Amino acid sequence: MIGLEQKLSLYGFNNLTKTLSFNIYDVCYAKGEKEQKGYIAYIDEQYNSERLTRILCDVTEMIGARVLNISKQDYEPQGASVNVLIAEKELDEASIDPSCNQGRLSGETIHAHLDKSHVTVHTFPEYHPDNSISTFRVDIDVSTCGKISPLNALNYLISSFDSDIITIDYRVRGFTRDVLGKKFFIDHKITSIQDYIDRNTLTKYDAMDVNVYQSNIFHTKLLIKEIDLQNYLFKKDVYELTPKQRLDITDSLRREMIEIYSGMNVYE
Repeated sequence: MIGLEQKLSLYGFNNLTKTLSFNIYDVCYAKGEKEQKGYIAYIDEQYNSERLTRILCDVTEMIGARVLNISKQDYEPQGASVNVLIAEKELDEASIDPSCNQGRLSGETIHAHLDKSHVTVHTFPEYHPDNSISTFRVDIDVSTCGKISPLNALNYLISSFDSDIITIDYRVRGFTRDVLGKKFFIDHKITSIQDYIDRNTLTKYDAMDVNVYQSNIFHTKLLIKEIDLQNYLFKKDVYELTPKQRLDITDSLRREMIEIYSGMNVYE
């Protein structure tokens, strides 16, 4: 553990807490136990904690923070935890933990503590033996205080994963004061989370907002528009399937996505 050589001053600090939380889902067709377990193993390797740590380090850089320390733990049969201590940019370079550029885990969890904020990433690959549709879920939370904003990392995080369904929540809590003592319950203009998502990314999704402006609560859900079946088949070529099989699998994928997007079992 690397400690700070000087205390962090909070004098004149912006006390607003800005929290960005979202789930990203990737859906895959994997028929049979062998393919399903193969998919889980692929996800566990593709999104191991080495890669998640690199993503987390990139996020902390984007929101204006620096990593001080990383602690990691592997789990059996799969999964891991990573705990990262982070401080603001103005800290001395010697305080930075060089392991942010290294790291080795087979992992599913990243957790970061900032001096006034935190970042967490958890991954959940999932399948059921009676269902040929497997899913991979990523839970991400970025909470910051002060001038740094978690919205700066939104596009990078979306692009870092295969994202079929995305649910995003953003909330500003607390208040801060100006030099005259006037309270401010938000320090930036926002009408929708969509305003912070790349336009080219948005064109790929159907999007819906549920916002509570008087409470500074913003919610956006995204559902992929087009299904290129080849991208959803695990170790199988689309041309190995009959036209009817292609249609049935596409329908199954779409049903799974709609249920996740709506948050209910609509096809029971």
